[in-house]
Formats: sequence, C-alpha cells, structure tokens
Amino acid sequence: MAGTKEIKTHIESVGETRKITNAMYLIASTKLRRARQELDQTRPYFEALRGEIRRIFRTAYNVDSRFFYPMGSDAPLKGTYGCLLITADKGLAGAYNQNAIRVAQELLERHPDTKLFVVGEYGRRFFDQRKIPIEHSFLYTAQNPTMARAREISALLLDGFDRGELKEIYLIYTDMESAMSAQARSTRLLPFHRTHFAGAPAGEGAMTERFEFYPDVGTVLNSVMRSYVTGFIYSALIDSFCCEQNARMTAMDNADRNAGKLLGELSLQYNRVRQAAITQEITEISAGARAQRQKKGR
Repeated sequence: MAGTKEIKTHIESVGETRKITNAMYLIASTKLRRARQELDQTRPYFEALRGEIRRIFRTAYNVDSRFFYPMGSDAPLKGTYGCLLITADKGLAGAYNQNAIRVAQELLERHPDTKLFVVGEYGRRFFDQRKIPIEHSFLYTAQNPTMARAREISALLLDGFDRGELKEIYLIYTDMESAMSAQARSTRLLPFHRTHFAGAPAGEGAMTERFEFYPDVGTVLNSVMRSYVTGFIYSALIDSFCCEQNARMTAMDNADRNAGKLLGELSLQYNRVRQAAITQEITEISAGARAQRQKKGR
C-alpha cells in the first residue's frame, strides 16, 4: 500500500491537473460565445444571398450555370472529386476530430479519386501518418475562422472547379444541431441542385415583378454563387469551431468531475493510511511502555 507521502503527492498532482481542465473549460466557453456572436452577425448576409438566388430562379429558372446540375439531372459525375475536411488544431475535444475524419474516410472509400483539402492540424497529422496524400492544408484556420480565410479556401476550390479538375466538391464539417447535440456531416458543396433554392423566403411569394440582369442572368448568377460558396464555407468553419469548443467544454467538464471523484477517493485513502500509521505508532508506544514496566517489576 502507498504511504502518506506518495498519496499526498498524487493528490497535489490531481489538484493541479484539475486547475488546468477548469481553465480550459472557461477558455472554451468564452471562445464558443464569441464564435456564436460572429455567426449570428454574418447569417443575415448569407440568407440574403440565398434569397437573391431564389429570386433569380423565379425569374429565369432555366438559366444555365456551371455551379448547378443540368436540368432534371442529379447523377454523380465522373472524375476527380474534392473534399474539404474541417478538423481542429488539437485534441482534448472528445470524439470531435475522430467523427469528422471517419466521414472523410468513408468518402475516400466510395470514391478513391478524391483530393483532400484539410483545415486543422489534427486532420493533417492523421493523414500524414497514414501516408494519405493531402492536396492542400490550411494552417491556423481552425482556431481563427474568418471571412478572409473562407475566401482563400473558396478561391482555391473554385479555381479547381472552374478548370474542370474537380468535378464535385464535398464539405465535411461538424454541425451543431442543438446546444447538446453535434454531428459530423458530409454535404455536396458543388455543383448544387436547383431544388436547394426551390423554396421562397417568407414574404417573397407575392413578388412577381420581372428583373433585368446585366450583362445577362447567367453572369449575375455565377457571380452571386461565388459569394454564396464563400459564405457556405465560412458558416461551416464557424459551426465546426463552435462544435469543437462545445466538445472541449464537455470533455473538460467530465475530466473535472473525474478529478473530483479521484480526489475524494485519494483523500479517503490518505486518511485511512494516516490513521493506520497513528494506530501503529500508538501500539508501538504502548508495547514499549509495557515492556519497560515489566522490566522494572523484575
């Protein structure tokens, strides 16, 4: 059985670790709150773009655009795919990274001819260790998702799409469905299907006026779609960042609870060992005194 010194050292070590996990919990909660604020601030712009695309389709539904499947078609295209995977720069976030990577591996199994574009140091290390080639890795983006970084990612993906090097582009990120639930999902970023913009936003159903597009409706739609893709990527970056911080808060909270439970067990063990040592010391003193009395009585 460990002595009081070893147990006391263990208690101090667990206590120091608990301070770290508690600090990480507070940091994650602060980052989560800020990220949600940023997402709420950009959401109106993103929804406005979506509304304008719907307006264009109401005016000219048959418009041709490379960003959309041809009319009446949704069959998978043949050729090289692109996959933008969003992970974190570090672990200590439960199964957040593993879930997103698992979805990416499933896509690679279904379509081996896929180029990987990875956000996050965790994902980059995972595929490097397994000798799986990465087309491009975006550094420092996972911990600092901004619209500028989303434009950088969007420009690279759209360049490959415009040149025909990438026939379809998939986005794998973690979606926070609610405050207590998050799920890694794969969504096709390009090309879109027209039904994605079929519904009309509230209040626009009565708009029947015709619009004039310059130089033509196709050029306008393609220009708006580039901004929409950037907004979609930025929304996914922020959403994933929120899920990462939420997962880290959960992991740190569990670690804090386990540390508290372990401290209780160690304190009980420490008291028992200390009590046993005191009892043994008293027994030895009593035995010594008894021996002295017997010696004097002879």
